[in-house]
Amino acid sequence: MDKTFSPAAIEAHWYSEWESKNHFAPQEGNGAYCIPIPPPNVTGTLHMGHGFQQAIMDALIRFNRMKGKSTLWQVGTDHAGIATQMLVERQLEAKGISRHDIGREGFIDKVWEWKAESGGTITQQLRRLGASVDWTRERFTMDPDLSKVVSEVFVRLYDEGLIYRGQRLVNWDPKLHTAISDLEVVQEEESGHLWHLQYPVVDSDEVITVATTRPETMLGDTAVAVNPNDERYQHLVGKMIALPLCNRAIPIIADDYVDAEFGSGCVKITPAHDFNDYAMGERHDLPLINILTADAHINDNAPEAFRGLERFEARAAVISAMENLGLLEKTEDHTLKVPRGDRSGVVIEPWLTLQWYVDAKKLAGPAIEAVESGAIEFVPKQWENTYFAWMRDIQDWCISRQLWWGHRIPAWYDTDGNVYVGEDETLIRQENGLDNDVELRQDDDVLDTWFSSALWTFSTLGWPEETEELERFHPASVLVTGFDIIFFWVARMIMMTLHLKGEIPFKQVYVHGLVRDAEGQKMSKSKGNVLDPIDLIDGIELEDLVTKRTSSMMQPKQAQKVEKATRKQFPDGIPGYGTDALRFTFYSLASTGRDIKFDLGRMEGFRNFCNKLWNASRYVLMNTEAFALTSEKPSFSLADRWIRSQLQQVIAETSRNIEHYRFDHAAQTLYDFVWNEYCDWYLELSKPVLWSDDASASQKHGTLLTLLEVLETVLRLLHPMMPFITEEIWQNVAPRLDRHGDTIMLAQWPSSDAEEVDTAAEDDIEWLKTVITAVRTIRSEANIPPGEALEVLFGNATETDKANVEKLGQSLEKMAKVKRTTVLGNSDDRPPALSALAGTLEVMVPMAGVVDIEKELTRLEKELERMKTEQARIAAKLGNQNFVDRAPQAVVDKEKVKLEELETGISSISAQKSKIEELR
Repeated sequence: MDKTFSPAAIEAHWYSEWESKNHFAPQEGNGAYCIPIPPPNVTGTLHMGHGFQQAIMDALIRFNRMKGKSTLWQVGTDHAGIATQMLVERQLEAKGISRHDIGREGFIDKVWEWKAESGGTITQQLRRLGASVDWTRERFTMDPDLSKVVSEVFVRLYDEGLIYRGQRLVNWDPKLHTAISDLEVVQEEESGHLWHLQYPVVDSDEVITVATTRPETMLGDTAVAVNPNDERYQHLVGKMIALPLCNRAIPIIADDYVDAEFGSGCVKITPAHDFNDYAMGERHDLPLINILTADAHINDNAPEAFRGLERFEARAAVISAMENLGLLEKTEDHTLKVPRGDRSGVVIEPWLTLQWYVDAKKLAGPAIEAVESGAIEFVPKQWENTYFAWMRDIQDWCISRQLWWGHRIPAWYDTDGNVYVGEDETLIRQENGLDNDVELRQDDDVLDTWFSSALWTFSTLGWPEETEELERFHPASVLVTGFDIIFFWVARMIMMTLHLKGEIPFKQVYVHGLVRDAEGQKMSKSKGNVLDPIDLIDGIELEDLVTKRTSSMMQPKQAQKVEKATRKQFPDGIPGYGTDALRFTFYSLASTGRDIKFDLGRMEGFRNFCNKLWNASRYVLMNTEAFALTSEKPSFSLADRWIRSQLQQVIAETSRNIEHYRFDHAAQTLYDFVWNEYCDWYLELSKPVLWSDDASASQKHGTLLTLLEVLETVLRLLHPMMPFITEEIWQNVAPRLDRHGDTIMLAQWPSSDAEEVDTAAEDDIEWLKTVITAVRTIRSEANIPPGEALEVLFGNATETDKANVEKLGQSLEKMAKVKRTTVLGNSDDRPPALSALAGTLEVMVPMAGVVDIEKELTRLEKELERMKTEQARIAAKLGNQNFVDRAPQAVVDKEKVKLEELETGISSISAQKSKIEELR
């Protein structure tokens, strides 16, 4: 092994080795284990959420593979209708070409060209993360076989009456000219206005005041609603309003939805341009008046004065006209949530259009029952409530999109408007007796990408054919996903799979949190706080990082703010920590269901952990060069028996924690054992045997065997979380134990052995550790050189303590550099000594000949003076209100931490000083 751990070299080598030897493909095993990957967009690049999610799935796959199961991590990408179409359109526009210039077929060809050349970025990045997916089974939602499944499912659901075409309200993107899902709408707080408009009551002197943030929609109002229990307006219910500007009358209706305490208690109802109004319109059988065109201009259903105006121009015109009529009561500043398309950035309009829908209500019942019965389990369980709340109030699913890229809807129309649904035109003509003289036109729309994704668990395994893979790996064992797509993907997969396949798609749903920055803020490009996992793995120069974080689409002030923050946070750029350190950081933070705050300080610590493991392994390998397995029974020392016993608990805890998705606990267990028990204690405790001339051959063999066996077991335990470093070390360690194989990933997962548990050895070593720690504390506090041999006295000793001093004195002398140990009786005189407690045992080091009392007191006094001066300086700084108010909070907090540390230090040194003064 190289002297220094260099992740880049071993990562590239081992991933290539694993993939070329097809180690990720399912092996024969005792049972099957399958995870379907949530297919990332083919246009995508890896972000921190992806990195976190892939790390969790890979740990589960590697763990179960090592447990001897036949594992399949089914990989693939989604065609990402809107994202991909926008990307290719921008490329064409850069050349001065519109998609309409080359037509639909020509555009689709261009998309496939782009996919072939550049559509694999994210799959290459998955490799960088060490994802052990079966690349030989990679799928794409637009692959011919998957596209055929999509058409077949559409036709089947249509024939069953579960898909229909209807005019409903949708989220409409006026720039992209398509319906979009709720997931593609970003609700952001923006500053706006609330306009209070007066509507005259017909045949009355009264007016009703309504407040709205979208005055232009009044042109499509079909009612004004009040709460039926609102005494102010009960006498008006059933009367008519003379709708200003529109020369028509609309009714005043009563509905419990209206909040009498909000605003005036009166609400204008525009069913064709608001989802809540649409629902109320259905309850009261109100007409729907659509006043907008596809590009959000006022159409001919509105009064002539406003026709053709862009929606925001129309807003200004309506406000002006109402003001001229004396019907604008007031205008207030108002902060509101504005829905914007996540791709286009424009304000989304609820818009009345003809779309294709799935009757989700009929599919929801069995999907609810599957979770209620426990057939599908959510982890954490609380997410079941979120699932139930949405499913029990589910709305029909709009599945059509006005795009060119995607699965084209398998529906054709004749010149009379008759609809024919079938898998292709030839089949439709045959089934309906239509000869070639009958003109048919295929629907221009494509299906929502979530439609094909809903079929993912079984379409990727060969359905509708009864394939071996489908029989073996369906239902999947677990789906790993974020909570934000429980509605959009998880629920729809459950509904569609139960209906089409007659079984659940997966047995468990593990719902993880979101990855946020160190302050708990959501990572976003607009905030400039995004971290790229590949940058964390490889490193990135400061200037490149600044360029990456400051988008050209940012406002100049925001870009300057982001640049300043980036330069302050990463003055030297990001050094690059390697994949294993990144993955282990993810696991350490992966408490079930909670969002995680990603802190680079932790990542630095886990890079150090990699170095610690690497260096410890080199030490073991250097000391076991001449080791050879023999048939002779080894003799295990107390330290050997202790570390072997401790290992059994670590094996059991790690297995249990991974099985229960407590990756944070598994990571902590392994970290503590490797760093503290094995590296810091056992390697030291092994030296007296390895370096002793008195130790027998069987004793040395026992310690060398333990060094190797414990390390090799630890490598297997760590492998699901840190695949690269464990593979590299294992290839060097395993042969010394006569264990051979192409890869650690196919090695057997460790199982705990009750015969190795030795509680007596654990008790003895724990006693030894506490005493050694006490001696080292005294040495540190009194500034005694580490090489100076000490006399150690024990007071308040129990019978167990006395026996341990007798039994473990030799180990204590070697590890704590002690020349002599003495147990004092209750009546024995005690010389002036420094002391520390090891439990109830008092550990003392006589001062005579060890510490120059006056010199040490002088040193401590100087240190106290320095610390008190610094304490006063920082206290004055924090007492200055100007500093506290104007300095960034992070700076203020840092000063407070410094002050606390100084106060602790002053207290500790004062205690040391007092203790030594007593010895004068």
